[in-house]
Amino acid sequence: MVRVSGTDAGADEPPTRERAQLVLAAAALVAVALAPVVVAYLQLGYHADVTATSEYDAPDRNAERLLSRAVHDAAAGATGEFAWSERTAAVTAVRSALQPRLDALRSSRVEEGTVYQVGYNQTAAEAWRQSNCPGGPNRRFGNCEAHRGVVVQERAGETHVLAVAFDVRVTTDESEMKLTLVVPAVEDAT
Repeated sequence: MVRVSGTDAGADEPPTRERAQLVLAAAALVAVALAPVVVAYLQLGYHADVTATSEYDAPDRNAERLLSRAVHDAAAGATGEFAWSERTAAVTAVRSALQPRLDALRSSRVEEGTVYQVGYNQTAAEAWRQSNCPGGPNRRFGNCEAHRGVVVQERAGETHVLAVAFDVRVTTDESEMKLTLVVPAVEDAT
């Protein structure tokens, strides 16, 4: 007959106290490993219903930034490339150069519920022309004209693009905004 004592029965298993300490040590190790993740999470300021950046909190400013860059680039490509007699072709070139950017803006945030509608505003372009292009014999440059929302000016026989006027309508889940933006292409318009 074999006699089994209380201490020999669980020789293959660690005692309960050692097992608890092992579990506690593993939990501490996991907590230490997760600490950088928690710190990064808090630094990013992420919350499920809060946007991490403010770039799209103001879709009107987003549209204005995109249009400003687009007008600058389109005007740089057309300014000085067309004679004053070809100003209609210059306006067409500017509008053609802007088209891909306008299409990108129109489709940029649709998945998130923001819709941009963009069109040209001839009336705002004409008003900008009247207030920013002086007339009379003492003006620095030639005539200014507004064509299909684009303001151009004659400078040394060439067409220079000065500004582009847009109507922008931004629709989000919470609101709808209507803007008229006149985006200067150059700093010294007159």
